[in-house]
Amino acid sequence: MILGILSDTHDHLPLVRTAVRFMNAEGVDLVLHAGDFVSPFVIPELANLSMPVVGVFGNNDGDRALLLAKCAAAGNVEIRGYFAEIDADGFSVALSHGHETALLGALVRSNAFDAVVHGHTHEAGSYTAGETLVVNPGEACGYLTGHATAALLDTVARTARIVHL
Repeated sequence: MILGILSDTHDHLPLVRTAVRFMNAEGVDLVLHAGDFVSPFVIPELANLSMPVVGVFGNNDGDRALLLAKCAAAGNVEIRGYFAEIDADGFSVALSHGHETALLGALVRSNAFDAVVHGHTHEAGSYTAGETLVVNPGEACGYLTGHATAALLDTVARTARIVHL
């Protein structure tokens, strides 16, 4: 299974549209969003993905009730609070924004998940900690680093790669 991973879209609609086109062209099976959608008007753009989207709130997400309402209207986008556990065909993923660093560290050290996916730092990268693959797709918005990025995670190969949008 191929997972598309986004984080920190921060209302940058042109780059959200680029990310949607990229994920659709790649034919990923599921998109994970590690938070900081920011405003509800991002959700209809993500609804243009041809696959389901599972996300979590970040520290900059504003009107959470309206974000959830937009998700309900979209049909293929859901936000599961501040943490989500995803079973991707037997590959377990912990999804968190990552702004609570003690929690993020505990998730990584727990060895309870095949992968821990987070955002928040806007710095793209992946590494292994024990048997756990840790993936930060960076920032889809490109605001802080000047580079709009996402990630693709192959659950069979247990690898992730950062892609530039």
